[in-house]
Amino acid sequence: MTVPPRRRDAARSRELLIQAATELFAERGFERTTIREIGERAGLDPALIARYFGGKTQLYLATVRVELGDTAPADLLEEERLRGLLERFSQRGPGPTFQAAVLPGDNTEVQQAARTYLHERLVQPLHDRFTTEQVDRPQLRAELAAAAFIGIILARAGGAFDELAATDPEELLPVLHNLLAASRPTS
Repeated sequence: MTVPPRRRDAARSRELLIQAATELFAERGFERTTIREIGERAGLDPALIARYFGGKTQLYLATVRVELGDTAPADLLEEERLRGLLERFSQRGPGPTFQAAVLPGDNTEVQQAARTYLHERLVQPLHDRFTTEQVDRPQLRAELAAAAFIGIILARAGGAFDELAATDPEELLPVLHNLLAASRPTS
């Protein structure tokens, strides 16, 4: 009796590769993550990365697109948005986008995708708020707040500051909110 060849579920394979890549990029960064490791983590042949995405860079860009989603986010001064991000990064660590945006790399396509992500998801919502509130230099203030937030997330994940890393996200939330709100002067 001949066993029919197993049919591959391309959509599921892509999903598994994106999930594995997101985890590994967050753990090791883009440069130190290999295609082979991604395939192993996904339980798939690493050659499927080239087939479905074209290569590691394109897979990374696909992880960024998944992170972006379709809905415009609230800004970092919205308590629920800040809470959600703190909880997410406390559980999963900073995503590959944060790391690619602040660490120099040889891949300009990845750096540009990370910058686009950060501007669309963190800077632009704050800029829009500050513009509506007629805050002086809204772009600069939005970038400062986003940079402070990213630095705090990376420092927590890296364990560089013991108390910061050990503080529960709910306890950190009001302190972080006050710090970010300081980028917006009160009238």
